[in-house]
Amino acid sequence: MNPIWQTYLHKNHAVIENDCVAHFGDSTTELKDTQTGTVIADLSHYGLIRFSGDDAPTFLQSQVSCDIREINLQKAQYGSYCTPKGRVLANFLLWQQDDAFLMQLPASLCIPVQKRLSLYVMRANVQLSDASNTLVRIGIAGQNVAALIEEITGLSCNSNLPLQVIHNEKVTIICLTQNRVELITSVENAPTLWEHSSQHANPIGASCWDWLDIQSGIPVILPETQEEFLPQMINLDAIGGISFKKGCYPGQEIVARTQYLGKLKRRMFLAHIATAAAVKAGDVLYSIDMDGQSSGNVINAAASPNGRF
Repeated sequence: MNPIWQTYLHKNHAVIENDCVAHFGDSTTELKDTQTGTVIADLSHYGLIRFSGDDAPTFLQSQVSCDIREINLQKAQYGSYCTPKGRVLANFLLWQQDDAFLMQLPASLCIPVQKRLSLYVMRANVQLSDASNTLVRIGIAGQNVAALIEEITGLSCNSNLPLQVIHNEKVTIICLTQNRVELITSVENAPTLWEHSSQHANPIGASCWDWLDIQSGIPVILPETQEEFLPQMINLDAIGGISFKKGCYPGQEIVARTQYLGKLKRRMFLAHIATAAAVKAGDVLYSIDMDGQSSGNVINAAASPNGRF
């Protein structure tokens, strides 16, 4: 987390743990606000890798599951980076900003994924850099998001158009899902955006935003779940994160064979787990009718406004 931005958030009552906003003083109220009101969240628990250079589109096209040709200044894409066996090392949101591409993924995976991708640059004219601390990401969600965004930025956005991207000289806006957007801006401009937004939206911690991701069916692979799943197992095909018309990338043959010739035995589902014990990514699931055998794994978990997880 950028130290200047961290100081600003502290002054606004954020409780920060491991470079992540845990809450703003009352996690229970924040969860209820997330379910029924308009909320604003710092997204520093995600990192950013910047890809620049003339060969950046070609390089990315050869490494990730989504089709880079479908990404432009007005359109973002979900995607994944896989092992040669088709297992997901990381999934991400990817968009174009100026003449570069920005890949957003969990901060805990940012450095290892950047290092691994850097091994394949070879002689290509592409540069990878960590942009996590150079740009601030702010999430806003609620029924009146479009009107609020227009009021604070002057930009008209349609949050019903998933992954639409809008820019001006100070901010980039990505429409994530219905009534949920992400703002990307400079460290200098972020406090102004936060102050204007927080007049109409209640601040929430990262786990509340995670709950919104889960409700929207957006998976997030974490260190605990790396190399456990094919992209289709976490429903990336359902949100446009896999192209079956592009060329080769690591794991492409297995991903394509599963799609056209195989039978997918595992899928991601939304569940409410009524337990007082903490539920976390990577936890093994069991069912009575499977006689002690594992029946699945938790991809992501968050406390629910309705209690439990």
